[in-house]
Amino acid sequence: MKIIVDANIVFSGILNTNGKIGDILINSGKIFSFIAPDFLRSEIYLHYDKLMKISKLSLEQVREAEYQICKSITFVSEEQIHLPNWLFAEKLVTGIDPKDIVYVAYAKQFKCKLWTGDKKLINGLAEKNYHNVVTTNDLFDIKTSLHFDRN
Repeated sequence: MKIIVDANIVFSGILNTNGKIGDILINSGKIFSFIAPDFLRSEIYLHYDKLMKISKLSLEQVREAEYQICKSITFVSEEQIHLPNWLFAEKLVTGIDPKDIVYVAYAKQFKCKLWTGDKKLINGLAEKNYHNVVTTNDLFDIKTSLHFDRN
């Protein structure tokens, strides 16, 4: 199952690699295929100081957490997304948060769900009858049920 991962999910995973989000990103490679916009790598780099401050981790520890979280994510450049998908996402996300256009465009391009914890985005998209979103709990439930099925 392909999943588009947004920035707040990646940052949450880096801040707590032992939490649900970290567990899903680190230990679900055989279940989920994670995709994120290429610019997210530079976003992480730009926020090292904030990540260190919030987590109370050293730069080396933040970088190790970043590696653990991001090694299962395929980063794709924005140039790979076709114009109609950008236009669809722009129209859909208007009035919610323009920063999220990219994630909706990726979900449309790759015909998969968007993983976000952003309630404003989830609710705004739902009001526009777009339900191609998955939550952390949804993915955790899928991961857990598949794990039990294999035993």
